[in-house]
Amino acid sequence: MLLPTILPGPLRPHPPSLFHGAHSSLVEQRHRPQREPLPPFDMKTLLLVGATGLVGQSVLTQALADSRVARVVAPTRRPLPSQPKLENPLVDFNALPAEAPWWAVDGVICTLGTTIKKAGSQPAFRLVDHDYPLAVATLARRRGTPVFALVSSVGADAASRTFYLRTKGETERDLRALNFPSLTILRPSFIGGDRAERRPGEALALRFFSVLTWLIPRRYRIVPSGRIAQKLLADALAAAPGIRVVESESI
Repeated sequence: MLLPTILPGPLRPHPPSLFHGAHSSLVEQRHRPQREPLPPFDMKTLLLVGATGLVGQSVLTQALADSRVARVVAPTRRPLPSQPKLENPLVDFNALPAEAPWWAVDGVICTLGTTIKKAGSQPAFRLVDHDYPLAVATLARRRGTPVFALVSSVGADAASRTFYLRTKGETERDLRALNFPSLTILRPSFIGGDRAERRPGEALALRFFSVLTWLIPRRYRIVPSGRIAQKLLADALAAAPGIRVVESESI
């Protein structure tokens, strides 16, 4: 499996120092006494990873329109349309520029994600949904970034027998080990919105869930991408200390 080259030495995958951690809990908020307290927070610069995806596009639009955010750094493979407040470095996620000055930000929102079908294999899926977010988080944390917000998945569990949910759970677990003073993890169910790419299976499931919404438990109902983006941005700006795991019905 290919890994981002910015994880040298002890930060290669699964060393005990980075990837240990408690089983992911289904709670809204947890506090760890060893975390340093956050000072009064002013979000001047936000790093957004995954800005070309469904949720990421919505986060970008909302962040650029928010007066509390002075600058948005959105590293992508392909250039984004130029906009005021937007810095758009072009990157290769397999070789992220570790010394780039834009890692020093006030907060990170990560909306990276793919499907096993689109990625082509389980290792390629894990690269996008686990290794890339961890690489970004590691570099930002090394520069002192205190806030990280992630889109995960309903049912994420590092002990799951399902590869998809296990990968999501391992990503959550390994992010916890980086000890961000403020960490928010959103676990949406099906994400509603108009995707540029075709996902026939997901589209069929969304139609099914839309028709039978009243029969489906709240945790598994469709969550609009705009609402997920709004919650990510709100929690990143609030920068409450500790770990918050927000289940789908609370988004």
